[in-house]
Amino acid sequence: MLSEKFKNNHIILGSASPRRQDLFKKLDLKFEIQVRPIIENYPSNLKEEEITNYLAKLKAQAFENELHKNDIVITSDTIVWFNNQPLEKPKDKFEAIQMLEKLSGKSHKVITSICIKTQHSENIFFDTTIVNFKILSTKEIEYYVDNYKPLDKAGAYGIQEWIGFIGVTKLEGSYFNVMGLPVHKLYEELIKM
Repeated sequence: MLSEKFKNNHIILGSASPRRQDLFKKLDLKFEIQVRPIIENYPSNLKEEEITNYLAKLKAQAFENELHKNDIVITSDTIVWFNNQPLEKPKDKFEAIQMLEKLSGKSHKVITSICIKTQHSENIFFDTTIVNFKILSTKEIEYYVDNYKPLDKAGAYGIQEWIGFIGVTKLEGSYFNVMGLPVHKLYEELIKM
């Protein structure tokens, strides 16, 4: 469906995330991966989707002066929101363990924003999923961090990995959003274009 609609477009996925790339492939669209380095800083007064909207837009703006008429660039950003603050990617093993100890036995939000940018338009939207964790033992947390090295993941975990299988007790919203790309929302927005 989308491949026919966008057959004359050059679609760029601006993400280095292997999970986003895998999910994007499921849309049956021809695309290429290009990433522009940005400094992922945002104003400290931003909250929840304001943060991810800001960063998704910032990633898309890095392509600003390179877009041709038929180019469409798609960028994305994901955070874990817990206790009224963002949990981003942990800096090291110690911080990863701390994050998972915080999330243990509680619920948190995973928020992903997407920016679809062309030469003349920009569309930013987001999705939120509520994730509930069982109480995780110290052994379980350390096993996961040692074996799965989740330093490249917001909130220090990947739902599609071991900890998701043994630790997540309930989801309200999109599973794929927690992986970093709310594919259903992206599909809806692309269909509208």
